[in-house]
Amino acid sequence: MDAGTPQNRDTWGSKTAFILAAAGSAIGLGNIWGFPTQAGLNGGAAFLVIYLIAVAIIGAPVMLGELMIGRHTQRNPVGAFKQLAPGAPWWLIGAMGVLAGVIILSFYSVLAGWTMAYIVRAATGAFTAGVDTAAMFNDIAARPLPAISWHLGFIILTVFVVIGGVRDGIERWTKVLMPVLLVLLVLLAVRAVTLPGAGTGLAFYLKPDFSVVDWRVVIAAVGQAFFSLSLGMGAIITYGSYLSKKDELVSSAAWVTGLDTSIAFLAGLIIFPTMFATGFDASVQGPSMVFVILPSLLSTMPPEPYGGLIFGTGFFILLGIAALTSSISLLEVGVTWAVDEKKWPRKKAAMLLGAIAFVLGIPSALANGAVDWLTNVPGVGMDFLSLLFTIFGSFALIVGAFFISIFVGWKWGVKAGGDEVRATDGRFRLEGIWTVLIRFVCPAALLIILVQTLLDTF
Repeated sequence: MDAGTPQNRDTWGSKTAFILAAAGSAIGLGNIWGFPTQAGLNGGAAFLVIYLIAVAIIGAPVMLGELMIGRHTQRNPVGAFKQLAPGAPWWLIGAMGVLAGVIILSFYSVLAGWTMAYIVRAATGAFTAGVDTAAMFNDIAARPLPAISWHLGFIILTVFVVIGGVRDGIERWTKVLMPVLLVLLVLLAVRAVTLPGAGTGLAFYLKPDFSVVDWRVVIAAVGQAFFSLSLGMGAIITYGSYLSKKDELVSSAAWVTGLDTSIAFLAGLIIFPTMFATGFDASVQGPSMVFVILPSLLSTMPPEPYGGLIFGTGFFILLGIAALTSSISLLEVGVTWAVDEKKWPRKKAAMLLGAIAFVLGIPSALANGAVDWLTNVPGVGMDFLSLLFTIFGSFALIVGAFFISIFVGWKWGVKAGGDEVRATDGRFRLEGIWTVLIRFVCPAALLIILVQTLLDTF
């Protein structure tokens, strides 16, 4: 055990438990909402092909790098960098990840709270033909009390899981939630692809037309591949710190990456056949797609009048589970830091950081019509929630992943990382390819994404 590693540190009960938990961390609204949105805006199948390539050559190497750091140090992101680069400012990258996790949770739980509200609406038969879905969304998101209440409810649920710890909290819940999520995804995808008229949507999603590909499509696909894996904020470092020294790293990274990508792919199989079968524009983006357009589609699903009840409830339960498994990891990053570095009891850390996230999230909860200046922040041109997402859900994660790839590739070193793999895997067959990717390709790609994001935003 390395010097400075906390004694009696909890570990995952099995490699499977880690894979489910880490995949749950990566799987979230970005997969089931963000991926279909970006694919719809950027040409469907052609975007999908570029996305899959980007996952393999950018996402997976950074994922493996974060796991190397986490398991080698068995510490939180701040402590890990302090241990590997003592006296150097690299720990600031970990600190940025801890801060980003709490702030992302603050607005992520607002979006997730909407999914909880929609589960109730769908299960009580609200998705019926002719329903005014825009008014339904405004009733939840544009009124202060419901918006804040659902936000609070989701925070409480997240804190409850994290208080239980690694095995009795996160692992226990993800062992239930992830199989349920996968079953729901498959059932909903089967139903979607068998809708009358679904073939047009399948062709859009699975038959590439590379004539639509330009530089912006490539950037969008690479960016989505990176964001969907939840890299750059220390969540994978944190989950990797609970890995047993007996578990293979390369196969663990491959399983997590593959499972996350499969979820995104299945989400597309649900969204595009459904939208094309009912004549809606596949390029609709933002909350409107999930909370206005989709409920309108679901309300017409056969067999009437039960199609909306069954399909709608299933879809929003799926969305809620994905949001919960992701929010757990957002909170766990900060909790692990507080337990390791500040020596706080886990319960205190989870409750205090959860309370901070709730308070910080109130402006985001009021930024969808409840308060005018939060709905359209003066001088910014976007609502407060979107502003936070741009800063912390976009820029901070890109910067974090960029410096993590630099740190693993050049500071800590690819040899040290390779030694960590060989300690359990025996051989690191892809070491040469991984070295080139983590040292050169990943930093370059992330720098390009950062510059393009800055240009698009400002």
